[in-house]
Amino acid sequence: MSGACPACETLVLAGEAFCEQCGHALGAAACTACGSAAVGADGYCENCGMLQPSGRDHVEIELAVAAGVSDRGLRHSRNEDAMALTAADTVAVGVVCDGVSTSPRPEEASQTAADTAAAALAKQLGEGADPETATREAVRLAAEAVAALAEPGEDAPACTYVSAAAGRRQVTIGWVGDSRAYWLGTGSDLLTGDDATPGTHMLTAWLGADAGQVVPHIRTFTPDGPGVVLLCSDGLWNYYPEPAALAAVALNATPRAAAQRLVRLALEAGGHDNITVLVIPFGQGEQAETTVVFPKEQQ
Repeated sequence: MSGACPACETLVLAGEAFCEQCGHALGAAACTACGSAAVGADGYCENCGMLQPSGRDHVEIELAVAAGVSDRGLRHSRNEDAMALTAADTVAVGVVCDGVSTSPRPEEASQTAADTAAAALAKQLGEGADPETATREAVRLAAEAVAALAEPGEDAPACTYVSAAAGRRQVTIGWVGDSRAYWLGTGSDLLTGDDATPGTHMLTAWLGADAGQVVPHIRTFTPDGPGVVLLCSDGLWNYYPEPAALAAVALNATPRAAAQRLVRLALEAGGHDNITVLVIPFGQGEQAETTVVFPKEQQ
């Protein structure tokens, strides 16, 4: 069978890898916005400039007693948030990072930071480091990894950061930027502050080669009873900033169901940004070490 080249409409034969007329790679994905076959290796359409969706558009991860959901939302072409969830003995470790959209390759920055920090936190805790020391080291390594992504002549990839180490009767939070952590339970509260100009989303601190010296905020507290540690990007808290509203959804549900419901609420409220939510129960049993990733088609 034969067909037409999507770029120049010249007749091509089945099985051909390139169009002999224009050199277009046959079988290449078309732009989801304009239909053009001119999608570059960087993921941008060379015709309309639209950034193409990726396999991270909707991701769910789950431990035995903790879970997270990340979704690209309704208005962005790609999910630039990232999350990681693991465990060290009985301590659950979670990280949420939000790529800075005005920087190049923000989705790469956020995933690099989340993966690097979660692995470093778990390793440090497993080796006996106290949670605050482990958090500082995780942020340092994540910041170095994101800074290393910068290429000569371009702006530096960048992202925000928030992490939690929950277990052994305490919760330790670390953050840089405006991704948030909440305690939901007795005395529900916002645990983080925003590194941003008041009343705006203009960041005053982030991870990236142009960030200067990165000094994380760290907070450790001992909950009075069982509850939930919630980590999220601004795609959720822009719509639901109050702890009480989040607690009404996240408590009395499984971690995965709670994360799914919160993401759904943000989508129903407009979904103007990427949305990432990690739900980590505290004081409700030991953490498991096995992580399961659920592709979109299995939800």
